[in-house]
Amino acid sequence: MPDTFIMKKIFNLIVAFFVIAPSTAQSLQRPQLVVGVVVDQMRWDYLYRYYDRYAENGGFKRLIKQGFNCDNTFIPYVPTITACGHASIYTGSVPSINGMTGNFWWDNRLNRTVYCTEDSSVKTVGSNTTAGLQSPRNLLTTTIGDELRLATNFKSKVTGVALKDRGSILPAGHNASSAYWFDIKTGGWITSDYYMKNLPEWVKNFSSQKLIDTYYKEGWKTLYPLNTYTQSAADENDYEAKPFGAAAKGFPYNFTGFAGNNYNAVLATPFGNILTVEFAKQAIINEQLGTDSITDLLAVSFSSPDYVGHSFGPNSVEEEDTYLRLDKDLGDFLNFLDTKVGKGQYVLFLSADHGVASVPAFSRDHNIPAGSIDFLSLADTMNALLKEKFGQNNLVAAIANYQVSLNLPVIASSSLKITDIKNWIINYLSKQPGVDRVIDLEDLYKAPLNIKVREMIANGYNPGRSGQIQIILQPQWLDGFGKGGTTHGAWNPYDAHIPLLWYGWGIKPGKTSREVYMTDIAPTLAFLLHIQMPSGSIGSVIPEIFK
Repeated sequence: MPDTFIMKKIFNLIVAFFVIAPSTAQSLQRPQLVVGVVVDQMRWDYLYRYYDRYAENGGFKRLIKQGFNCDNTFIPYVPTITACGHASIYTGSVPSINGMTGNFWWDNRLNRTVYCTEDSSVKTVGSNTTAGLQSPRNLLTTTIGDELRLATNFKSKVTGVALKDRGSILPAGHNASSAYWFDIKTGGWITSDYYMKNLPEWVKNFSSQKLIDTYYKEGWKTLYPLNTYTQSAADENDYEAKPFGAAAKGFPYNFTGFAGNNYNAVLATPFGNILTVEFAKQAIINEQLGTDSITDLLAVSFSSPDYVGHSFGPNSVEEEDTYLRLDKDLGDFLNFLDTKVGKGQYVLFLSADHGVASVPAFSRDHNIPAGSIDFLSLADTMNALLKEKFGQNNLVAAIANYQVSLNLPVIASSSLKITDIKNWIINYLSKQPGVDRVIDLEDLYKAPLNIKVREMIANGYNPGRSGQIQIILQPQWLDGFGKGGTTHGAWNPYDAHIPLLWYGWGIKPGKTSREVYMTDIAPTLAFLLHIQMPSGSIGSVIPEIFK
C-alpha cells in the first residue's frame, strides 16, 4: 500500500511537470515595436539651445526626462552626409564597410557618378515618374531590420518612411516589408517594385487627400510672435538662400500660389514633418505594426530639417521655428504610439544623420573665420591646367565628398604616372584659401594627422567608391554655398556631434557623458532584442541605457 501511494505521487509529479511547465515557462521578452527616428540635420546642441521653448508635453523634453540621453554621441567617419548617416545608424557600420560613401560618389569600377540608392532594374510604384527607380542594392551589409526579419523567420514587419528616398530605403534594409518616400512631381507617396507590385490602397487614399495644399493655404507663420525668437539672428538675411523664390524674403511666407503645382517647396518647411508624422501613423495602422507579440520595426526619417537648414542656416528664425514645431509633432507622435501600440510596449530611439555648419557669412559677421570653396569650378580649373601640364583631358573625374577622384582608365591607358598627377593636384589644392591639408589616401597612415581625424577618414574610405586624394578644409569652411545657405560633411563637431535619446520598453531614465558613436545604435538594439547584430557592425552595446 505505501509503495503504491509513493508510485502514484511520483506519477502525478511527472504529469504535473509536463502539463504545468510549458505554461509557466517564460518566453523571450521583446517590445511589440521598435521605432527609429532620425532627424535629418540635427545638431546635438539643438536639444538645449531651444530647451526652454520646448513644450513640457512635447517630444524632446519627454525623451530627455523620461528616457536615456547619450549626450556625447559622435559620427566616427567622414563625410558626414545623409546617406552615410542613415546607413551607419541602422547597420552599426561605417562607409568603408557598408559602402555608403556619400549621397553620390564617383564609382571607380563603373567610371561614373552613382546615386546611393539608384536602381535601373526596378520600376516606380505609385506614379509614372522615375522617382521610384530606387532600392537598397548598393548597400553592402545588412541592417538591424534585416536581422530582425531573419531572427523571426520573416514574421516581423519592417517599414521605412521618409520624404527622401535614401532616408526610407537605407534604414529599412534589404528585405523590408515596405519602404515609402515622397514624389515631388506628383505630391504623393510612392515606392518601387523592389518591395511590391502595387501601391496599397491606404497609401493611395492618403496621397489623394492632398494635405500639402491644405498646408500651403495656411502659409508659414512663426509659431510664436516673431520678436520672441531671441535664440536666432534677425529675419531676412542676405546670406540665406531663397527656396520659395526671390520675393519670399522672410516671415510670413505665403504659399497659396504653390497649391496644386509646386510640391517641392514643402520640403523646406515644417509642414514636411507634419506630413511625415501623419503618414507614419497610417503606416502603423494599416500595416498593423506592433499589434502582436512578434516585434516589428518602423524607421522614420524627418527630412525637412535638412532642407530648412541648408537654405537658412542653424542661426535662423526658420530653423528655430522648425524645431519648435517638430517638438510638437514628436509629442503628438508619442501620444499616438502610447494609444495605438501601448505605453511601455515600444522602444524608440532618436538620433541624427549629421549636423551642419553656420552660414559662412554669418560666422564672418561675428568675427569667426569662415568661407566656402566651389569644388565644381575647381575641378574644371584643375582639368584645364592638368591638360596644359600633362596633355590629357579630364584627368580629374570628380571632386565629391571632399575627395578628388581621378580618371583612372584615362591614366592607365596613357604613359602618365599617377604619382606625378597626384603630387601636382596635392600641391595645387594645398595653396587654395580655406584648405587645411591635402592627403594622398595611399599615404593616409604616414600623414601627420590628428589620430581621430585620420580614423574618421579611414572609416569613410571604400576603395571602389572613394577618391584617391582627401581634402581637409579649415574649420568653418565648407563646400559650395557661396551665394547663400550652408552645408555639412566635415569631421568637425558642428557636423559630427549628434543627439541620441532612448525611450520606452526596457529603457531606464538617465544620462551618460561617455563618448559613444552612431555605430553603437544597431548593436545596442540587437542586444535588446536578442538578435544577431548586422553583418558589418563595428559598434558596441551601450549598457547604461538598460533597466
